[in-house]
Amino acid sequence: MSEVETRADLPLVSLVVCTRNRAEKLEAFFAALGRVHAHAPWELVIVDNGSLDDTQVRLQSLSRSVDVRTTIVGEPRRGLGRARNTGVAAARGALLAFTDDDCYPAVDYIDRVVEAFASPDRAYIGGRILLYDDDDHPITIRVDDSPIPIPPYSVVPTGLVQGANMAFRREVLERIGGFDNALGPGTPFCNDDVDAVARASAAGFAGSYVPEPVVQHHHGRRDPGAIAALWRSYDHGRGAYYAKCMFELPTRWKVARYWWQSMGVEKPSATMRELEGAVEYTLRRLTRRLG
Repeated sequence: MSEVETRADLPLVSLVVCTRNRAEKLEAFFAALGRVHAHAPWELVIVDNGSLDDTQVRLQSLSRSVDVRTTIVGEPRRGLGRARNTGVAAARGALLAFTDDDCYPAVDYIDRVVEAFASPDRAYIGGRILLYDDDDHPITIRVDDSPIPIPPYSVVPTGLVQGANMAFRREVLERIGGFDNALGPGTPFCNDDVDAVARASAAGFAGSYVPEPVVQHHHGRRDPGAIAALWRSYDHGRGAYYAKCMFELPTRWKVARYWWQSMGVEKPSATMRELEGAVEYTLRRLTRRLG
């Protein structure tokens, strides 16, 4: 396919956003969406991932505040990978973009996503993630201002493409079977985002980090204890990601070499948490306690 194609009656881009128990953040998120201006036709798909607060009420009200077709779906089973799959099933666009409920897309976000896929060989992208509040801890961001290509059959490092700002061609996600239901916040292991990218790369698809599509992350994390806990969860999830690569990907020996080399530059505590995550993932997989 030489260019992104879509039927005249379908959106070109589906922006899929999953939320859980963050009703208080939704008003600011929808206010940011209301400022988005796009030449390309697009839609919004919101997935309520089993919220126990008044998320549903807020979504029904706020969805009327934006001038874009909005579909609200529910996924009661916890896990961001599973919730994203539910959103993909409800989406209609040829390009599937993803961000989080505490991120604010730039005014030109949709059009910059479309431009990023102008090359027919680019199957997926990750975009720039900036801090919304400079007083927040600089975590879960990506600020590089130059492209970083990801050739087919690459080892994809965690953090290069993040779920707060990524997009896939629909046929690529379908080819790899979507996101892993056993991964993502809400499960024992994060990294549903890089896992999908790694499987796409291992299937022979090329992608890239591109700086033009921008979101601002309003995560509000300043407490040192909470930040340390988040880093620990990332280390644990990274180990599970490496373990899954060993089980499934034809690039497993590249991944093994990359992991071994990375151990030499990481703190011993981070390496230990990676190993713990890898062991837990392996045991759960062998005893069929995933997903």
